[in-house]
Amino acid sequence: MKSVVIHAEGQVRVEERPVPDIQAADDVRVRVVCSGLCGSDIPRIFAKAAHYYPITLGHEFSGYVDVCGSGIDDLEAGDAVACVPLLPCFSCPECKKGYFSLCKQYQFVGSRSEGGNAEYIVVKRANLFRLPAEMAIEDGAFIEPITVGLHAFHLAQGCEGKNVIIVGAGTIGLLAMQCALALGAASVTAIDINDDKLALATSLGANRVFNSKTLSADEMLAALHETRFDQLVLETAGTPQTVALAIDIAGPRAQVVLVGTLHHDLNLSAATFGKILRKELTLQGSWMNYSAPWPGVEWETAARLLCEKKLRLEPLIALTGDSENFAHAIQALNGSPMQGKILLRLE
Repeated sequence: MKSVVIHAEGQVRVEERPVPDIQAADDVRVRVVCSGLCGSDIPRIFAKAAHYYPITLGHEFSGYVDVCGSGIDDLEAGDAVACVPLLPCFSCPECKKGYFSLCKQYQFVGSRSEGGNAEYIVVKRANLFRLPAEMAIEDGAFIEPITVGLHAFHLAQGCEGKNVIIVGAGTIGLLAMQCALALGAASVTAIDINDDKLALATSLGANRVFNSKTLSADEMLAALHETRFDQLVLETAGTPQTVALAIDIAGPRAQVVLVGTLHHDLNLSAATFGKILRKELTLQGSWMNYSAPWPGVEWETAARLLCEKKLRLEPLIALTGDSENFAHAIQALNGSPMQGKILLRLE
C-alpha cells in the first residue's frame, strides 16, 4: 500500500508499505478515504517532534471498515467511520471520572502509533466513530478538528445566547465560529491579523471581524461595547500575544477558554493580569476533545451539524490531492503554518 512517511530530517516520502494485519480481537482495519494534515503535525515533520521516525502521521481521517477482529460485533465491513485518535487507558482515576483528555497513560493514532496517511490502517475499536449513513465520507475527516472547538464550548457550559469571540481565524477557529452560529450564539466575532482569513470569516457568517494588527485592544473594546456581557472568548491561535489579547478585550465576567497550544513562553504584563482580577474573568483550559460517555457529546454534535449541513467545509480546504500531491504540499510548507486545510484523498 502507499503510505506518506515522515523521516527525521523533515523529508516527506511516498513509500510502499505492507498492508497491516489484524493482531487482536478488538482491532479494526480501515480503508482510508480522506485524511487531513493538522497544524500539530507540522512540528512533528519539521522540528523533530514526533515520538519516532520514520512515521506515518494522520489523526484526522475517515474511511470504510475493511476487516474486524473476532471480538467486534458492532461494526462490519463497509461501515463508514472516522478516527477518534486518543486511546485512553479507561482505568486511571481521570478516565473513571470521564476526563479522558487528561489520561496520562494514553496512546494516540498518528503520533504515538502509525496514522491514517496511508491506504490502510489498523486501530482499536475505541478509536473509531461510526458515521451516519447520510454523511459524506469526506466530511468525516473534519470531525476531529470540529470537536476541538465543541469541547471548549462543552467546558464553558455551552455557547447558546452568548456573545462569542474567536481569537485566531485558522481552521480550528473558523470551525468553532461556525459551530457557535449553529448552536445559537447571540453574536460571533472573529479576530485575526490576516485580512483574507477575516474575509472568509465574514463569508461564513461572522457578525463582525477585527484585524488585531491594525486595531488596538481599546479600539476593539469600544466596538464590542454593546456585546460586552455574556461573552465567551476562545483563544485558538496559540501565541503569547493572542492570549494577552483575549484577556484584554474580554468583557465583564467573561469566560475565556484557552484552546491554542503555546510554543513560546507567556509573560503577562501586570496590567493584563490585573484585568483578570478586575473584570472577574473565568479562565478555562481546554485540552483535546473528549467527554463521557466515550468519545463524548462533542463527537455526536459534530456529526449532527455536518448531517444538517450547518458547517461549510469547502472554503477551509487549500488542497485535496493524492499521495504524491499531498506529500509535495507538505514538503512545500517547510515548517510554515498551513493557509487552509491540506487533505489526502485516497480514492
